[in-house]
Amino acid sequence: MAEVLVVRLTPRGGRDAADGWAVDGDGRPYLKVRVASPPVDGAANAALLAFLAKTLKISRSAVRLAAGDTARLKRLELDGVTAEDLTRAFGPRP
Repeated sequence: MAEVLVVRLTPRGGRDAADGWAVDGDGRPYLKVRVASPPVDGAANAALLAFLAKTLKISRSAVRLAAGDTARLKRLELDGVTAEDLTRAFGPRP
């Protein structure tokens, strides 16, 4: 089963980086990520998937955008990744 990761994406963020965890109004954690790419023709989404694959040391095909193609909040499915892998890469969830 794939690990689910919710990300709040900021396109045109100057560089590709994770800015830590935050919590939405309902208490659900999400990871704040910025990418340098603009939100045009899926470029920001592609940059997000490539950034996560590289950071988590998994193949690009193991990262899927499950929901939120045009929204800021995106739900991703990560194959071969555990909650411990996410904690190691991005710190503990709130």
